[in-house]
Amino acid sequence: MQSESLKPGLEAQVSETVTDGNTASAWGSGGLPVYATPAMIALMEKAAFAAVAPHLPAGSSTVGTEVNVRHLSATSRGMNVTARAKLLGVDGRALHFSVEAHDDTGKIGEGLHSRFIIEEEKFMAKTEGRK
Repeated sequence: MQSESLKPGLEAQVSETVTDGNTASAWGSGGLPVYATPAMIALMEKAAFAAVAPHLPAGSSTVGTEVNVRHLSATSRGMNVTARAKLLGVDGRALHFSVEAHDDTGKIGEGLHSRFIIEEEKFMAKTEGRK
């Protein structure tokens, strides 16, 4: 199931602008109009997915299994946030990443994230069977 090109060192970055829709008050994770921690984590996961997606066999994807991050600084609406992920290790179908996020003024988050390679059809059949 694993591609030969799926090796430590793969990286990707993704960005978004802080809007009313991704603030702590909108996500319900706080009451202030600043970038939400869950939005930062989602952006980090998106970067990790982007780092490995082109290297996965057809019909495969990854799902997040663990997140351990610190949100270091608040980010105001209108600022840009960029998340970066770097593949640290591959253990069978388990993928381990370092992740960090920066806004226009510096680092706002850092940590570790793990994902698991799945076969999409099999995964969805199992998930639907849980109803």
